[in-house]
Amino acid sequence: MTAAILTGAQIQAHRAKVLLSALKLECMGMRRNGPSAYSIVKKEYNLKGNKQAVYNQLAAILAS
Repeated sequence: MTAAILTGAQIQAHRAKVLLSALKLECMGMRRNGPSAYSIVKKEYNLKGNKQAVYNQLAAILAS
């Protein structure tokens, strides 16, 4: 088994993908303790709208 080491911009890219996945689960109704992925994404990426709209916007940002 080999370990993957993330450095620099890879860390931010991976974190954004994890937030996108967490936001998708929140759109389906899953809840978590602590701040929601929805609130984190809205704050960090300055996005507006409901959970689905923010999910679509973040997915578009990551696709480009």
